Amino acid sequence: MEPTIRQYRAADEAAVVALALRAWAPVFASLRAVLGNELDERMHGSDWREYQRTSVEETLANDDMHVWVAEDDGTVVAFMAVTLHTDDSMGELWMLAVDPDAQGRGLGTRLTDLATDWMRDAGMRVAMIATGADPGHAPARRTYEKAGYTALPGVQYFKAL
Repeated sequence: MEPTIRQYRAADEAAVVALALRAWAPVFASLRAVLGNELDERMHGSDWREYQRTSVEETLANDDMHVWVAEDDGTVVAFMAVTLHTDDSMGELWMLAVDPDAQGRGLGTRLTDLATDWMRDAGMRVAMIATGADPGHAPARRTYEKAGYTALPGVQYFKAL
């Protein structure tokens, strides 16, 4: 049976946070390899899990976010958060995570397509998402390209102060 996508409920929070931490472990390892230990710690603290847990919890609690989850046999296995920038007629896919055990089944693409359609229906003229160019973000880039998004090359520089 294919996972069901539905609106997020407050009771999903613990499951969403847990799956997000599992899903983003390779991403944060990749960021640490690219940034180095000092910059990574300055940006994400001594434990990236606490940094990311707070980020996910704040996203879920933000009334301006629209959040969906994918549920497989009663277990939350993916989520996506979207926000609208109505002044710019642009919707932003803010956060997406698929549990590692559920990856490779098209859930990221399904959620991205759902969010894109929702933004269009809300009157947005442009949809955007930002992701990293490091190796850990390669699966995310494939998902967004598969969904028809166009990458805008860019470079960000960081320096420890």
